[in-house]
Amino acid sequence: MLKYLIQKEFKQIFRNSFIPKILLVLPLMVILVFPWAANQEITDMKVALVDNDHSTLSRRLTEKIAASSYFHLQNVTTSYDDALILVEEEQADIILAIQPDFEKELLTQGAATVRIAANAVNIMKGGLGSGYMNNIVRDFANECRGVSNTPLPTPAHASIINITTQSRFNPYNDYKIFMIPALLVMLLTIICGFLPTLNIVSEKERGTIEQINVTPVSKIAFILSKLIPNWIMGFVIMSVYMLLAALVYGLTPAGNLLTIYISALVYILVVSGLGLVISNYSSNIQQAMFLMFFFLIIMILLSGLFTPIASMPHWAQVFTHFNPLRYFVEIMRMVYLKGSHISQLTSQLGALLCFVVFFNILAVISYKKSS
Repeated sequence: MLKYLIQKEFKQIFRNSFIPKILLVLPLMVILVFPWAANQEITDMKVALVDNDHSTLSRRLTEKIAASSYFHLQNVTTSYDDALILVEEEQADIILAIQPDFEKELLTQGAATVRIAANAVNIMKGGLGSGYMNNIVRDFANECRGVSNTPLPTPAHASIINITTQSRFNPYNDYKIFMIPALLVMLLTIICGFLPTLNIVSEKERGTIEQINVTPVSKIAFILSKLIPNWIMGFVIMSVYMLLAALVYGLTPAGNLLTIYISALVYILVVSGLGLVISNYSSNIQQAMFLMFFFLIIMILLSGLFTPIASMPHWAQVFTHFNPLRYFVEIMRMVYLKGSHISQLTSQLGALLCFVVFFNILAVISYKKSS
């Protein structure tokens, strides 16, 4: 009986002219477009530079900033008020003001003052941009100490420790490498969790589910017939996604592929169970879509997909423990970037198994096989 129900589901899917196109276009969009769009790196920030010194060192600092890929030198002026007008007119994002006697103080005292003012309407852009600018100015000061014929005096409060930074697991700090494994989680959530939901609810609207309800088909067989085709398509699309990630970005898992597939199987059971619960309590497509978007937005925002969980307030960090998306995002990034094994993922997999039991039992109990 289950075999024929699964055949029916595949025939319904491929008879629909819209679903196969979505299943083809969605993975391509996620792998080819989203990693570039969902990028928190800041580049080409417009800088208004106020040079009140007009010295050799101030010109060298100006050239260093102009040569950076993070900044685009928009204007050089001697008036701070003129620079503020550029910020107000959105022609500049950051102001760097070089104070008078900049070169003299740097050569005689070993320290000089510059002023960095950032437009913080976009707090991410303002914060990261001012941080980048701060690093460039500090590097410039260190270069001046290194190339000066006469050693510059070092103030008492200056650091005498040279710090060398090494980025583990993502040596070039490429944000795409950080996002690609997590975007796969979002793709599986949509395909294996929400498509079965819309399928079941659409049958409720058409009334065809009543024909199933009057047959001897059990609740579990009916639910499996709805889920198994989407599970199969989910694994196929996941394989295609990982292949494209390897071909386009050169990103391959540092860990075992079997670990990814086992973890994905557990996660698919979670989102499928959640989707079934939503379909059982929805009587039409509109209700199901509102519920799905409600849960999807909350799950994404509290998953650590875009923002670190450690940066969230304490109450939000508590809520993330009840979010299955959070655990699979952690698994994918750990396997892809760190090469973690199943033995190192027991806490995440254990949490997902608890969600599997809860959602699927609730889905079977809440499904009413009645006319």
